[in-house]
Order: sequence, then structure tokens, then C-alpha cells
Amino acid sequence: MTDRERPPEPGGGTWQFETVAGSAGERRDFRITLGLREGWSRSGRIYDIEQAVRVAHDWMKRRADAGQPFLSGMFTRGEVVYAWPGAGSKGTAGSDREPVAIFTGEALPLYSGDLDDESICILLNDLASEMGRVLGQEDLHLAYKDRAWVLRRVRDEGRG
Repeated sequence: MTDRERPPEPGGGTWQFETVAGSAGERRDFRITLGLREGWSRSGRIYDIEQAVRVAHDWMKRRADAGQPFLSGMFTRGEVVYAWPGAGSKGTAGSDREPVAIFTGEALPLYSGDLDDESICILLNDLASEMGRVLGQEDLHLAYKDRAWVLRRVRDEGRG
């Protein structure tokens, strides 16, 4: 490649990178997996991943506007494939698959270093619950560092 074919260096000269002060620390990765099919029924409405993205984005912005901590991450679309045992006789096991949204990220020391593990888990539960309510989910699957748990929808007795 000749000098004429090379893209110009922004600002001239060469680029170098160095570690940002306060950015190095323990890795604290997280994941929220939620179905895009509403409820347990095969005929449940299928949401687009964009709807999950919008809920998460609104949650982040609301918290940022209020000066509260929030988590950032990225979404990918996936497919969960699963099976369950039958009623005792051979050949009666069931199986299914469904589309899911997977929100992953890391609580980076530079931006979230003041948050302890319990605070991160509370934020994950809050975000997952909000997405689950909007997308009509029964179970939400979460992971943080070396832990995993499931949030399950329960009846709110205070709402009749």
C-alpha cells in the first residue's frame, strides 16, 4: 500500500494507547437472558429484540437522569433449546425452543468501581424485572461473576 492509498492518521503522527488510571481491576461480568415469547404458551406473542433494547435503554436513561447507578451492556439474540422428561414411559419426553434476548456486560472498575457485588446484583434484578414485565416473561435467568439465579414472576397480592 502506498502512502497515497493509506488513510490519513487523525491529527498526524502515530497513535499509542495507555491504560487509563482507575480502569484496571477485578472482572465482574454479568448476563441477563430472557425469552422473547410471552408466557409459557407456544402461541404467546413473539417480541422483537428491539423491544428489550428499548426497555433497557429507557431504564438506563431514567437512572442516569436521576443520578443513580446503572449498568451498560450489549444485546444479542439467541435461541434456547431445551427438553423435559415425559410421564414415565419411554418416548414421552418433550422438547422446545424459543428466541431469547441476551444482555451482557461488565461492571467496569472505571465506571462502576464504587458499586459492591450486592449493588450490582440489585441493579441486575431491577433491570431484568423491568424487561420481564414489559415482555410478559415468567422466568428470567441471570448470572454475575461465578453466580447464577432465576427470577420467577409471582402474583402481587396487593393488586387484586
